[in-house]
Amino acid sequence: MKRLLLAIAISTIAATANAAGIGTWRNYLAYSDITDVKQAGTTLFVLASGGLYSYNTNDESITTYDKVNALSDCGIQLIAWCQEAARLVIVYDNGNIDLMSRDGQVTNMPDYYNYSTTLDKTIYGLDVIGSHAYLSTAFGVVDLNVGRAEVSGAYQLGFRVDYVYSAGGRIYAASSTNGTFSAAMTDNLLDPASWTYATSYTPRPKSIDPELLATAETLKPGGPKYNYFSYMTYQHDRLYTCGGYFLSGVADAMRPGTIQVLDGDEWSLCQENVGDITGYTYQNVNSLAVDPADPGHLFAGGQMGMYEFKDGLLTNHFSFDNSPLEGAMDGSTELTNHVVLVHSMLFDKSGNGNLWLLNSQARTNSLMEYTKDGQFVKHDQAQLMGSSNSMPGMMGMMYDSRGLMWFVNNHSGSPSIICYQQENDAMNVYGGQFYNQNGERKNLNFVRCIAEDHDGNMWVGTDLGPFYLSPANMEQTSPCVLTQFVVPRNDGTDYGDYLLENVSTTAIAIDGAGRKWIGTAGVGVYLISEDNMTQVEHFTADNSPLLSNNIESIAVNGSTGEVYFGTDKGLCSYMGDATTPADEMTKDNVYAYPNPVRPDYTGPITVTGLTLNAEVKITTSSGTLVAEGRSTGGTFTWDGCDSEGRRVASGVYMVHTSTSSGDKGTVCKIAIVR
Repeated sequence: MKRLLLAIAISTIAATANAAGIGTWRNYLAYSDITDVKQAGTTLFVLASGGLYSYNTNDESITTYDKVNALSDCGIQLIAWCQEAARLVIVYDNGNIDLMSRDGQVTNMPDYYNYSTTLDKTIYGLDVIGSHAYLSTAFGVVDLNVGRAEVSGAYQLGFRVDYVYSAGGRIYAASSTNGTFSAAMTDNLLDPASWTYATSYTPRPKSIDPELLATAETLKPGGPKYNYFSYMTYQHDRLYTCGGYFLSGVADAMRPGTIQVLDGDEWSLCQENVGDITGYTYQNVNSLAVDPADPGHLFAGGQMGMYEFKDGLLTNHFSFDNSPLEGAMDGSTELTNHVVLVHSMLFDKSGNGNLWLLNSQARTNSLMEYTKDGQFVKHDQAQLMGSSNSMPGMMGMMYDSRGLMWFVNNHSGSPSIICYQQENDAMNVYGGQFYNQNGERKNLNFVRCIAEDHDGNMWVGTDLGPFYLSPANMEQTSPCVLTQFVVPRNDGTDYGDYLLENVSTTAIAIDGAGRKWIGTAGVGVYLISEDNMTQVEHFTADNSPLLSNNIESIAVNGSTGEVYFGTDKGLCSYMGDATTPADEMTKDNVYAYPNPVRPDYTGPITVTGLTLNAEVKITTSSGTLVAEGRSTGGTFTWDGCDSEGRRVASGVYMVHTSTSSGDKGTVCKIAIVR
């Protein structure tokens, strides 16, 4: 009877979400540019856009592989099938190596990646001879025993090798710089004297079997088209992204114009032949503004002016010759349509449909407004002007909780933080000299990003680490006093260390619990607690599925807690445990997942839809307290254990909630099956 009642109870609990478990990772990789296809019996392995997927010709299934579900690394350079060892050899662009069986089992061979040497380790080719695979490198040949998953030898020939082949019991190393050398397979190949000149070099064309390529071109493994994600914003339950990067006098990624939108599990791509329509190169789009009233209407900016799209199609291009926008100044020369810098845009906070934009490095322009009826209105500010042009790297426009507009100038010539009050056309520019709260001079070169925490502090990411401008210091502009949070050492002394001091910071996002996700150039991602006292997480490419330690952008889905990381090798995400707090808790928005909890599930059980710092008590159906705590943002997690750490028995458990002030919330149920 008890089992029957439990089954009835489970059937009445609605599974309101199919969310990924907290702490899980996901990769969103491109597979559009096919560079190689290898056949292994009824399986085709396809290398595309630096990623790998397979196609089973029997059941026509497609399997994608990444750091989450199989691979040890990302950014694949070469693949080759070793028939004798029945393994696919996977060589990454950093020298790491994986060996994969047909069923997806992977053995990592990090020896070459970890090999410390002053030699140039660049890999130019990968060839299989019998049960061995040979890497053609800048210094010679590396011999891999694929069956035994070990390096058999490194043959330092002293010159670049482009490819390897065998014939008549001899091995040949073809070099585009030195010609082709050979040795008998029975010789001591470690001895350079065993290798003798054989013939001149003949280039080997890179080709893919036409039939295999034709088959691969019909496959649809999903994912975005490009691995470019320098800017992201999450709105309308969609992730809007673009991939260009351009900073005058500093960096030019020369990436094609790419605007990609993730809606659920489906990717869409804005029109790409924009250059054919406008007559100007379409590249380095590095900012987006999405219409709050229409998810299909957006503006994009970057190196070549401002673009307007509707439902993925270009509707307008604004530049030097058809708008008040001005070309970037190069000394006394205006560069016109080839460099018209619009690095940031922002829809008006009032909801009137007007768009604010920044025209960087322009002769007379700085801050502008594009009205809903198609008119440009200048709001030029003398404080944004240098001797001959406006600030060259104005970006990151946002509104804070006070209704103030903020942005930064991300340029070494005049690194600045800017605050604009629309109502009275007043502007504060914080720059010139920067000091921390202890009076120490901080010689910032770059102020890259800006975000507001739950206490109204404005956090900025700089080349010297994260700082924040507190409300108490907002009246003083120059010198500007920024706070470097001091983390106590807790070693019995009064000493502390500045939070992430000198860690080059590239992106900051605040999650629903007020915690800071901090992206860096070279050391991955940090999650810092709301009070700044605790490093909750530090994800790197070595200790997690993070694709790269170089972070270009971060965006947070406040509804689910998923945090997206745009890296120089593509997009990945982590399912965090903080969502945006609800205004109130009702039976319609408070729910738990997974629900029911199956016997094989051992991960956290999540309750979402809670208010900030809500109190949560979990009891048995008879009222016995099992667990309790407070929400992180709008989320509470439970490990499925009682207060003694024991897994609870099968049954229906009640989740009782109340607000931080003690007002009663609502109740939801969790069914657990052991």
